[in-house]
Amino acid sequence: MKNNLETWLPKLVIAPAFVLGFAFIYGFMVWNGVLSVTGSRMLPNYDEFVGLAQYQQLFEMDRWWVALKNLGIFSVLYVGGSMLIGMILAIFLDQKVRGEGVLRTIYLYPMALSFIVTGTAWKWMLNPSLGLEKLMHDLGWSSFQFDWLVQSDTAIYCVVIAGIWQSAGFAMALFLAGLRGIDDSIVKAAQLDGASLPRIYWRIILPILRPVVFSTILVLAHLSIKSFDLVMALTAGGPGYATDVPATFMYVMSFTRGQIGLGAASATMMLATVAAIVVPYLYSELRAKPHER
Repeated sequence: MKNNLETWLPKLVIAPAFVLGFAFIYGFMVWNGVLSVTGSRMLPNYDEFVGLAQYQQLFEMDRWWVALKNLGIFSVLYVGGSMLIGMILAIFLDQKVRGEGVLRTIYLYPMALSFIVTGTAWKWMLNPSLGLEKLMHDLGWSSFQFDWLVQSDTAIYCVVIAGIWQSAGFAMALFLAGLRGIDDSIVKAAQLDGASLPRIYWRIILPILRPVVFSTILVLAHLSIKSFDLVMALTAGGPGYATDVPATFMYVMSFTRGQIGLGAASATMMLATVAAIVVPYLYSELRAKPHER
């Protein structure tokens, strides 16, 4: 009796949280999928079944294609830029530099901020009438111009700059942890063989860090797809809808335009994009476990 109680008690304790979490996460996913095949507008309307009409309308909208294009630009530059800068900072700190603890804290500090704070701060800095451009003009450099934030074809790159600034420290922390887990004897042996430091990192260190690289890509890609708060705080999707991403598109259609069905369809497409990234990674990880045993 006692053994049965010890076996079942932990399961009974976590069961309510598990059930509620399962219901609120996967239950809302299913509900969103149901809404996406209805003609719901201001309020859910389950009687008006429209099939895939919402998806057809979604892909016929220029605004949706702009959002997808912006997501592609932001994701590639954000993930790539964060990883590149993070790797450079990690290699720099791995050299046992003086004041490493202070530098590591400085690099990681932006990650402690919310995307809302980051977007607001960069909105001030990149505003031509308040930030960097005005500062340069006040210092006497009257020809300096940096108005990317108010230009429809460059505003998305301001979002990229702000995102990289916040997440590069996170990538650095992951890479630094990976570098610190590598046996120094491997590097010393390569140096004795005459390999240069760049070649050692490219040929030896990076292949060892492959799991860290994949994990970093997974996390940053997930953040980029859900990049709602950063865009809303920095550009609010403007000028016009030039910096719309699927997350802001979904919000506008669902809660501003009163097109819940269309917003649900766009949310379902976002879910499918996240699943396309996460599921293959989880499959490869779970498949590799038995071989490791």
